Amino acid sequence: MLLGTVLLWALNVTVTKFMFEHGWQPVAYGTLRYFVAILFFWAFTWWRERSFRIERGDWWLVLVAAIGIFGNQICFVYAVKLATASMVALLLGATPVFMGLIAAAFGLERLQGTFWIGAAVTMGGVTLIAVASGGGLGGSTLAGSILGIATAFTWACYSTSIAPLMRRYSPYRISSVVLPVGWVPLAAWGLPQATHQSFHFGALVWIAFGFAVTGPLFLTNILWFTAIDRVGAPRASLFANLQPFFSVFFALILLSETLHPMEIAGGLLIFGGIALERVWRRPRDVVLPE
Repeated sequence: MLLGTVLLWALNVTVTKFMFEHGWQPVAYGTLRYFVAILFFWAFTWWRERSFRIERGDWWLVLVAAIGIFGNQICFVYAVKLATASMVALLLGATPVFMGLIAAAFGLERLQGTFWIGAAVTMGGVTLIAVASGGGLGGSTLAGSILGIATAFTWACYSTSIAPLMRRYSPYRISSVVLPVGWVPLAAWGLPQATHQSFHFGALVWIAFGFAVTGPLFLTNILWFTAIDRVGAPRASLFANLQPFFSVFFALILLSETLHPMEIAGGLLIFGGIALERVWRRPRDVVLPE
């Protein structure tokens, strides 16, 4: 289940880039994709739990998480639109570092020295990729790389904000509530694109859209949290670190993309920084939010 989840997540970047190259407008795509996924989550959660109830005192966390998912989707679709899928995939590898920095900033976790060394190495890799995009791959690619970094950061914000909710509600209920709240501003943002979006796509594009909804957005939610329940979060997180590697592989094979030497060096630094923090860290004193 863990490997299947990571492969579905990894393929999503390449599939999204493919759809943008065949007529989808970025925010129109994101709006419709999330609308269909919300319907799936509502049906599944009601069948499983018969309730969407969230305590009144937890709604501020829902709103914070919804803002995070809205920002993440805006950054993601435009990053994939403007940059290569492989570049976005490499930058997403920095997500664990951003999560650690956010946790430290809010006093949720006490970080050891190995984290800061790993974070510095990872950020050096991110810088190399950004320099490569601005040094010869075009201005739009540089904007895409910046949005790719923002995608990793906003996903880290979202993941951190739902941590307290995860202790009280199932991931399915959280998704059933947070996604609709985040979808409202996404739909408002995407309305101009949606009104001018042509839906005369070929069968392969619609198959790709169906995959993007049911696979990396809906099915992975079920697989990931079921697997965590069985093997634990630490082992699951090791699998999650493989996602950028597989994402780059799919982009190179299916989209015939190529990597700039500085992107390769940056990617190695990102993975090296994450490995340094993961493998050599000592146990931490974790402070959980109330």
